[in-house]
Amino acid sequence: MRIKTAILALAATLLLVPALQTSAADESWINMSGSFDGWRQLGDANWRIENGEFVADGGRGFLVTQESFTDMHIKLEFYANDGKANSGVYFRINNPDSITDSTAYEANIIDERPDQSGRTGGIPHYGPPGEIVNAGGKWNTYDITVQGDHIVVVINDIKTVDIHDSTHKSGPLALQYAAGTIKFRNVQLMKL
Repeated sequence: MRIKTAILALAATLLLVPALQTSAADESWINMSGSFDGWRQLGDANWRIENGEFVADGGRGFLVTQESFTDMHIKLEFYANDGKANSGVYFRINNPDSITDSTAYEANIIDERPDQSGRTGGIPHYGPPGEIVNAGGKWNTYDITVQGDHIVVVINDIKTVDIHDSTHKSGPLALQYAAGTIKFRNVQLMKL
């Protein structure tokens, strides 16, 4: 009886091992922090790396990935020194040499935006935030999933946008600097 139980336990374990290995292999996050490798600068923002963080506090511009992406999961942390600080995470950018919130999707970062439908946690022109999250003066997390026409934005574990839109199909990812002091760290991307 003990031998039969041991054999069944071993068989069950062997059946689970491939599933666990497949699950781990599917989660291939690309670390995009701590180096300008794989990025190019657009504009005159004074991007620099301090303590492994992308930091800017002058000029205007973007850090743009050299690679394009279609379906993706983005996780990152950001710091905006106050509610007037202006930044964003742009994805599926149509023209990486001329980036606007009309030629890409932007998970916005600006608490005190005059048009609150495009404030922090929203996607200007496409998805106003369903919840108000103030990001100024602290570290925050963005968790963005883009798969087909489905876009979900989560900030600090609060879902702010869940839309279906197929305007922009594919393109690079960009981090924006427009005003205040902006920092990004732990920028990770997984292709879906």
